[in-house]
Amino acid sequence: MPRHKESFLAKNLLTMLTVAGVLGGTILGCVLRNAQQEPWTPRQVMYLQFPGDIFLRMLKALIIPLLVSSVIGAIGSLDLSLSKKIAARSIIFYATTTVCAVILGIILVITIRPGTSAAADYADVKYTKPAVRQVLTQDTLLDLIRNLFPPNLVHATIAQTQTKLIVPENATGIPLENWKFVEVYEGTTNVLGLVVFGVVMGISLGMMGERGKPLLVFFETLSEAMMIITSWVIWISPLGVFFLVSAKVMETESFGDLVGRLGLYFMTVMLGLFLHGFGTLSVIYFVCTRTLPFTTIGKLSQVLVTAFGTASSSATMPITIQTLDRMGVDPRVTRFVIPVGATINMDGTALYEAVAAIFIAQFRSIPLSFGQVVAVSITATAASIGAAGIPQAGLVTMVMVLDTVGLPAEDVTLILAVDWLLDRFRTTINVMCDSLGARLVDMLSKGELGRVSDNDKNNADPHELVEIAKDTTHI
Repeated sequence: MPRHKESFLAKNLLTMLTVAGVLGGTILGCVLRNAQQEPWTPRQVMYLQFPGDIFLRMLKALIIPLLVSSVIGAIGSLDLSLSKKIAARSIIFYATTTVCAVILGIILVITIRPGTSAAADYADVKYTKPAVRQVLTQDTLLDLIRNLFPPNLVHATIAQTQTKLIVPENATGIPLENWKFVEVYEGTTNVLGLVVFGVVMGISLGMMGERGKPLLVFFETLSEAMMIITSWVIWISPLGVFFLVSAKVMETESFGDLVGRLGLYFMTVMLGLFLHGFGTLSVIYFVCTRTLPFTTIGKLSQVLVTAFGTASSSATMPITIQTLDRMGVDPRVTRFVIPVGATINMDGTALYEAVAAIFIAQFRSIPLSFGQVVAVSITATAASIGAAGIPQAGLVTMVMVLDTVGLPAEDVTLILAVDWLLDRFRTTINVMCDSLGARLVDMLSKGELGRVSDNDKNNADPHELVEIAKDTTHI
């Protein structure tokens, strides 16, 4: 019995420490915010957040070598027919969950109508208009396609393509479509381009057979080395999350104002995220695997807490991969599905952007036709795919959704007060969906993965392969 307790503590110590980091950071932030009459200066907040920033930098430093080596190693070790099936299952799962998230968000915001009740609270409030980048929906979609094919792989590790509109001298009355434009590079990793390169390289190494083995072994070894480094870094996560959360709480002016003015909007998004995470995803998971996902979600507690603390699905990716490996998910599946999911699968962001756009329309008393609601749903889906896996990246793509409804971009300020907190919850849902997707694809591909392994040994009996397939696909 004591041995069992010791084993339980050893397996859950990191998770408990990370949860303690979130709770402790929240408490410290509240205490410091109320410890003096004058608000804390940005420099003082920066000093407190500094250890958390170092933790984030360490995680982000792992992303590129882990991403490239994992994708190439995973694809290269599969046969082409199996990699096609895994890719198809992953994309179908991600597309289905994203569409369901958007539809759920639209139903909730139209039913609850949080913007109608919030308008009175904002009647006497003045806003500072932020400098928001003007953007066209079609430009954002074309940039997404451009980034799939980076012209320079080295440059893709630090920048991605972005279309920038040049403001004319007299912009009044000139539609955005007639503005001049130029392609610039935004200082963030082009994850989509690196994933595409990794997939193509992995396929080519798989086709080369024995000649491609040395290079394939190199990437597989690099992936294993990065996972070892990741295991060192994640033990710093409780401390990093503690300082990140406490600094963010210190920056919040008033929780009372946050709940009072935007409470119904906040609760609408939270309800949507909860229903999608524990309702929609659970139903899809059960229908596909005939098992309930709650045991799997429980084992993902460390990943989810880290996602909440960092508010970045990309930064959480190394921990996600390692956790799924420990859960027994085939590494060939994990190293393909998770990087792709962290890049294109943003269920929480899609739901949030659909709710936010219609909330702002309700707040401005602008009626939306059925066609406009459909346009919001499509744009929110596309915007979520284009959103970077970094904190509050959804605010950038939110402008695209507002443009679809014909709302001014500066209305983003209406939701800024609660966005930092909602960002953490929607990132948690994003990461949970990625992880469940990897688990689902692994379970559906169990028999095929087993056949690949046996065929590689060149000594399996065909009748045994049939039995293995039957056993491993039985759920």
